[in-house]
Amino acid sequence: MRRRLWLGLVWLLLAQEPEAPTVSRRVRSYPHLEGDVRWRRLFSSTHFFLRVDPTGRVQGTRWRHGPEIGVVEIRSIRVGVVVIKAAYSGFYVAMNRKGHLYGSRVYTVDCRFQERIEENGYNTYAALRWRHHGQPMFLALDRRGAPRPGGRTRRHHLSTHFLPVLVS
Repeated sequence: MRRRLWLGLVWLLLAQEPEAPTVSRRVRSYPHLEGDVRWRRLFSSTHFFLRVDPTGRVQGTRWRHGPEIGVVEIRSIRVGVVVIKAAYSGFYVAMNRKGHLYGSRVYTVDCRFQERIEENGYNTYAALRWRHHGQPMFLALDRRGAPRPGGRTRRHHLSTHFLPVLVS
């Protein structure tokens, strides 16, 4: 008799639908990261500092100790999205639809970049607005210090890796 009751109880427990566990997940909020401003020199793994000259041309320079040459203001728009502005010339770094880098006097949607910290400690900056055949286009300097076209860049290329160096 006891055995039948025990089997009946087990059968009832197994026959019931298991309830989905209610997991209360807290929505993450990062308002302290929005509007954050960092003054840095972006040092490329191709051994150039990113700079925007007074004519709005984006290029690399090897000179570090010039009067604010190569110093950029990295402003956080939202988590992972930044705007890069040259402190010396006042131009924003922007990328057009074809993947060419240029300096823009006014802040536009073309000036937004997705910032990602890579495993090797370097940062990569992908254009937020434009893509090339579904692939992100990255900010990159080649081995001569010239900007690479965004359509020819990938995240794993060393020319897209930048190290933010503190301004002393």
